[in-house]
Amino acid sequence: MNGKKSATQRVTIREMADRLGVSVASVSYALNGRPGVGDATRERVLALAEELGWHPSSSARALSRSRTDTIGMVLRRDPELLGQEPYYMSLLSGVESVLSEARQSLMLRMVGTQPGRDLDVYRQWSAERRVDGVIVLDRLIDDPRPHLLRSLGMPFVMHGLRVEPETGRQVVEDLVTDAHVLVDHLAALGHTDIIDLTGPLALAHEVERRRAIADRAAVHRMRVTVAEGDYTLDAAERLVSHRLADWGPATAVISSNDVMALGVIRALRAAARTDVALVSWDDSMLCELSVPSITSLARRTGEQGRRSARTLLRTIAGEEQPSEDAIPSELIVRETSIPRR
Repeated sequence: MNGKKSATQRVTIREMADRLGVSVASVSYALNGRPGVGDATRERVLALAEELGWHPSSSARALSRSRTDTIGMVLRRDPELLGQEPYYMSLLSGVESVLSEARQSLMLRMVGTQPGRDLDVYRQWSAERRVDGVIVLDRLIDDPRPHLLRSLGMPFVMHGLRVEPETGRQVVEDLVTDAHVLVDHLAALGHTDIIDLTGPLALAHEVERRRAIADRAAVHRMRVTVAEGDYTLDAAERLVSHRLADWGPATAVISSNDVMALGVIRALRAAARTDVALVSWDDSMLCELSVPSITSLARRTGEQGRRSARTLLRTIAGEEQPSEDAIPSELIVRETSIPRR
């Protein structure tokens, strides 16, 4: 079998399996980007597919499995603000890289912050059978989405963690360790009074971060003042500008994202404060290009997106989930790591 077959001589998966001396299942897993096949076999299958000009019929594949080959994501953020947050661009690129390899599509909706609009989207998708499953972002305290999605029979993954029958849940990002890294860094610089500039405290991960920072600060006998932000630059600048005088002895700020960290920089510059250290939970080019450049945690957001996408595809396929350690973060030390004066 040399050269590419014509459309009327379309090669089958079984023919490819016979030629390579592997199982039909192995060929199917490799072509569809699914786990269950070794890297060497996957490479052989993909090389043969390219040689033969083989491409799957997505419509036939979806119909044969009663699937859409599409996963969904609903972002509860204002669309005009989304472009300001490098976090989501990195996350989405990770998700897309896995879906592209698996020949899956992504359906993305941005619904703003009005309560319940995301739930309506899930109901609509379920009724119209638009997606095979969803990745759920921004976990809430008493989040209604898991209950709704289970009632709809829609597979889902909560980004940042996933549920396993044996262990309960497995955290994808280790918020406690990350909080320790940030607080320990400021303690090493001599700071004893810090501001924890959080995101909205209706979000579960923000509450977990706040607790972890407070617990670690107590070990160092550091004082922590919590200020709740909304992830935007302008709001962070206003908050810090209005309250900086009240914070008195505070000499360091932990910002919950890179965008708010820029707002902190603006407020400190306007107040002619050059003695305040600043660290951010999120690293991005914003932190690198800021003046001064901002110390931040590189949390491998793209890899987090890839892991959530792989987990969801395995969930949809009913495959066993491998045990995986939390994705480690790295502290990138820059100019805002200012020692206490």
